Amino acid sequence: MSTAGSRLIVEQCPQCGGNLPPGGDQIICPYCGSRLIRRHVGTQREAEGSQEAFVQGMHLKLLSCVDTQGIGIEAFRMLIPSGWEFAGGVHWLMNNPGMPAVIAFQVRNPGGAEAFEVFPSLPFYWTNNPMVLMTFPVGSFYFGNEVRPPVGAQQALREIVLPRFRGNMASLQISHEEHLPDLARQLQATRPEAPSALTTADGAKARVRYAKGAETIEEEFFCVVELTRVVTPMLMAAMENIFWQASYLFSFRTLAGRLDDLVDIFQTMAGSFRLNPLWYSRYTQVSQYLIQNQIQQIHNIGQLSRIISQTSNQISDMMMESYYQRQQVYDRISSSFSQAIRGVDEYHDPFKEYGVELPGGYRHAWANSLGEYILTDDPNFNPNIGSNLNWQPMERK
Repeated sequence: MSTAGSRLIVEQCPQCGGNLPPGGDQIICPYCGSRLIRRHVGTQREAEGSQEAFVQGMHLKLLSCVDTQGIGIEAFRMLIPSGWEFAGGVHWLMNNPGMPAVIAFQVRNPGGAEAFEVFPSLPFYWTNNPMVLMTFPVGSFYFGNEVRPPVGAQQALREIVLPRFRGNMASLQISHEEHLPDLARQLQATRPEAPSALTTADGAKARVRYAKGAETIEEEFFCVVELTRVVTPMLMAAMENIFWQASYLFSFRTLAGRLDDLVDIFQTMAGSFRLNPLWYSRYTQVSQYLIQNQIQQIHNIGQLSRIISQTSNQISDMMMESYYQRQQVYDRISSSFSQAIRGVDEYHDPFKEYGVELPGGYRHAWANSLGEYILTDDPNFNPNIGSNLNWQPMERK
């Protein structure tokens, strides 16, 4: 929205003609969901509110999240829409030796209801030993793991994830549930079994609707349940310890009825998520140290710093294999969001001299030295016009 003299100019979507909300260089049309980039041409037609003020496309930037609480290096990176806000990161809780830190964050559009959120993994413990359950009843914590009998991924979404993270939302309803057997099979194949342990996995997603103020929000959640049974022979019977967790918890949300229209934005963020293998290796070393020493909680940050200082920058083959397994799951979850995914295209980044995967279906791509990318179908769009950055065209591989 702009003014010309005393006359109010309302900018319109070039796709559907709907009035656009005031904003910056990137806007999502609230009516048709088109991703729009402002065209800086400085013409009289644009000054008069021409529909050519915007072109369809996406403007992405590379986000790097540094683990400031613990290891002090980049923990992960991902592509997010330019102008969207990031909040959260790595949180060191130190109440669970097997999971001393969690990743939880939100990327949201400040001018709309769109958001991508990653929730902290939820660890649980169960056993068939009645003496242990007398000491640690349901709801208590056993070495940082909540005592609770195991459930499948769909039940975990209904009974644990949604109540804990969206329980305060009015009129919450599940509109669709889906089991993800391919994801479960992939996880099963990547988990080597110890002689005394049996590891299983299950995946699911659920779409919900709820009221938030005057708006109706639609949100899709993903969940993976990983379960490890450790059987210990006893004199009279075998004792079973079950360690399980609801992990890989993601969600995408926007106004009701618009979720599938924005699948390329959400899939881009989820699919571009990359853990730093060096951070993951050092995190794993810290976890192994805590497990070996049975440390439940460290209140003194100096102790954590001492433990981290003893970790190595060398990455073992086992840690790299574990890293690749986790990354495959992130990729699989991102591809499970919708059947309407446009796919990805690989481009050559002229500044970084390596390939980058970007949303498919666009004819033209541009990059700058800051790790930002613009995708559009308009052959006349040039992001160098009206910008003080050096944008270079990208070639598809």
